[in-house]
Formats: sequence, C-alpha cells, structure tokens
Amino acid sequence: MTHNIRNIWLDYKSEVLFFLVLSACAALSHWLARFIPVDLFDGPITAIQNACTCTVCLFGAILMFVHSEGMRIRKAWGIALLSWGIADAFFLWQTYFVEVPLLNIGAGAMTAFELLVANLLGWLLLIYPTEVLRPGWLNWRRTLQQLLPMCALVALDYVLPVDLSPIVALYPVVLFILVLTHLHTYRIWCEENFSSMERVDIQWIVRYLLILLVIGLSFLYMYFTDNPARAFTQQWLLLFLFGYSTVEILFRPDPWIEARSNASTRSVGSDETDAEPLQTEQPFAPYREALESWMEQEKPYLNPDLRLIDLQRVLPINRTYLSQLINTEYGCSFYRFVTRYRIEEAKRLMTEQPDMKVQDIAQQSGFSDRKVFYRTFTRETGSSPSEWMAKCRNL
Repeated sequence: MTHNIRNIWLDYKSEVLFFLVLSACAALSHWLARFIPVDLFDGPITAIQNACTCTVCLFGAILMFVHSEGMRIRKAWGIALLSWGIADAFFLWQTYFVEVPLLNIGAGAMTAFELLVANLLGWLLLIYPTEVLRPGWLNWRRTLQQLLPMCALVALDYVLPVDLSPIVALYPVVLFILVLTHLHTYRIWCEENFSSMERVDIQWIVRYLLILLVIGLSFLYMYFTDNPARAFTQQWLLLFLFGYSTVEILFRPDPWIEARSNASTRSVGSDETDAEPLQTEQPFAPYREALESWMEQEKPYLNPDLRLIDLQRVLPINRTYLSQLINTEYGCSFYRFVTRYRIEEAKRLMTEQPDMKVQDIAQQSGFSDRKVFYRTFTRETGSSPSEWMAKCRNL
C-alpha cells in the first residue's frame, strides 16, 4: 500500500502540486472577492472578464478548426470553445446592450434555468477529455443519456413544490466521475502501445481534469453563497483554462491517429471486436526467443519513441498477439517491459562509469529526459539515480 502511494506520488507529483497551488489561488480569490463592491463587479469587471473570455474562446476555436489536421480531439475542443464564446457574447449583449436579462449567472440566487445553462456549458468542457480517453465513445445516444436527467430535474423543479436546484447544481459531479472512470483504462492502453508515457502525456489529461475540478468546486461555492462578486474567481479560472488548454492541445499529438495509421486498434472500452485475429493457437516460445534476442543485440529500447508496432519488424504477428505475448510471458505491459531494459542499461552505465552525469545516463539508456529517468528509476528500484551511483562509487 505504501509502495503504491509512493509510486503514484512519483508519477503525479507535479500535478498534485499544481492542483494545490491553483486551489489556493482560487480560495484566496474568493476571499478577496468579498471586498469587491457589487456595482463595480456588475459593471466594468464582469464586462472585461466576459469580453476577454469571449475573445480567447472565439480565437482559440478558429485555431482549433484551422489546425485540426484530422484530429477529433482538436475539433472537440474547438466546439467547446466556440460554444463558450457564443454564450459569453450573448451574455454581454443581453446584459449591457438590451434590457432582457435572461441570464444572471454568478448572482446569489440562481434559477434552475440558469443552472441548466451553466451545467450545459460545463458539460462541453468534458467533451475533450472524453474524446481523448475514449475516442468515438461519446455519440448522440450517450449525449442524450447524460443530459436528459439534468433537463428532467430542471423541468421538475418548475412543477414540484420541492427545490431541486441543489441537485441540479451537483449533477455535473456525476458526469465528472464518469470521465474519471475512463482514465485507468486509457493508461492501460497507453502502456500496451507505447514505451514512453511522455509521448501520450497522461499527466496532461490529469492536469486538465484537476483544473475542471477546481472550477467545479469554485462554482459550487459561488452557488451556495450570496455575494455575486464571487463569480469573479469563476471567470478568471475559466479564462485560464481556455488559454492554457488551447496552447497545450494545439501542440499536443494524438496517439490514436498514429496507432490507427499503423495497426488496427480498438477504441478503449468500446464494444467492438478487434479486427485482427488473436492467433492464440500459436506458441509463444519461438517469438519470445526472437524478441529477447532482438532486444539484447539491437537494443531498440534506446529509442525513446519505441512503440509496440515497431516489434513487427522482427515478429511478423499482429499488434493484439504482440501485446498478449508480452502480457503472458513477462507479466507486464509493453511499457513496463521496455522500462526494465532501460533500467538495466542505466545500471550498467552507472556501474561501469560511476562518474557519468545523470543527464547523459538518461539519454544513453533510452529515456526521453532526465526528469523522466529520475522518476522512473526511483519508482522501479526504490532508490534514486544519485543514491545508486553513490553505491557504485563505494564498491
């Protein structure tokens, strides 16, 4: 148990610290918002914040659609940005240019309709991580299954004498948990296809979800308090999410495209069967010998971008059977299988050249950078590279 917690901390240390810092900033902002006069907040502050959010969203949406390059995840994020940009533009228009206050999101007493609009906009922010974790999973049928209960609650709120607004406000928590259930399955898929998690960057998805968590908690706090100026925190958190995420998504590769272009790959969690035969009638032993011989002689693990499909150069079998071979014969994923070779190579270098720099050891043993090497080596061996090197010098 302690070992697992330690490994999780090593894998997500920077993400946890990021979450704590962002949460502290949000809490401080909510506290400071208490001193913002309501008239000042309803006037220039809200107008400036909404104008900035609208601009960032619409500009970001254009970038996503222009540079989508066939990537569904960029299109998904572009749809979310476009929807938020239009919503903010409409909010500005109906608040400052016409006397039709349809929405007053951020005030202390939010109506069920305003909650519905806020939740629909929040749901749009879950489209991107859902598409990353389970591409193609979110279709029209599942969309209706997610949104209809929320709409039904709002309709009942107008009919029943009971106030259902708190339940409507908490409903996005259910959708957020649903997305979280996909994260572990996605990590397994990544470890079965890639030798470096930095290539697919699961940490980024975790960070994105943590930002959404802070925004969600901030929204609930805003909803259950009376001072409308506390929406100030919600606005700058959303602005940060839109700007930061747009830059990250624009320069981030999609591992699914590469996997699909080189091998038949099943969507994570889909109900479809793999197009490739499992070939379970063939023995593993001959392929295991060929694989180990190739790994030891050619040392392909020194390539940080080594993928499962690269093994097909020496093993003429499909991707599914390759993954099955490694899982059965070595009791681990492809990522762990390659990591073992890299760790052994690093140990060899540290033993033979104890004065070698950690950066050089990381590079020459197949790790993408020093930070990844340090984290992975510590997790796999229980000792940091510096501690291991100190032992080698004392031998």
